[in-house]
Amino acid sequence: MSNTEDFLSRITVNPRIMVGKPTIRGMRITVEQILRALSGGVSEQELLEEYPELEREDFQAVFAYVTALVEEERVFAVGVLA
Repeated sequence: MSNTEDFLSRITVNPRIMVGKPTIRGMRITVEQILRALSGGVSEQELLEEYPELEREDFQAVFAYVTALVEEERVFAVGVLA
């Protein structure tokens, strides 16, 4: 298993946990929460202190997950009919 697969295995989706949003290792901490905090200026260290159950590898998992989503994204030109 590659590192990316190892990291991606940390992201879980369960309809009974956080309404099916992707979470970290089945905990009630979502990928969205982590990204929102990081983009808002909260450091990884601050998140590790706030959520002691998180591990550094969880951040790498979040980034690998989002990278996989962006990789699949496609943009198509849409023409306007005259």
